[in-house]
Amino acid sequence: MPVKVMIPSPLRPYAGKRDSAEFNVRTVGEALGRLTTEFADLRKHLFTEDGKLRSFVNVYVNDEDIRYLAKENTPTKDGDTISIIPSIAGGIEGYNRHCAQGKGPPFSFLDATAS
Repeated sequence: MPVKVMIPSPLRPYAGKRDSAEFNVRTVGEALGRLTTEFADLRKHLFTEDGKLRSFVNVYVNDEDIRYLAKENTPTKDGDTISIIPSIAGGIEGYNRHCAQGKGPPFSFLDATAS
């Protein structure tokens, strides 16, 4: 049984409208790498240009925040569920201002959820 990666609604347009993907992997980083290989458009929304997980992207393994585990080196086992939760703070105006300053991905959550 592989690891299931849950794709949040705002990011589904960049993942073929899928709500999840499954991979045989050993770590969270490996799962996210496989996900962004399969769906290349997701990469810029999850990772910075230098390959670090964006600060507003929270990742959980079975409801455990990987920031308090081994981050992307957090081990996974068959049947685990990885959840990607993008943070939204300051309302849409704050988010758009954040993006206009070059600090976020080039899309609006309103645009992404409209489809």
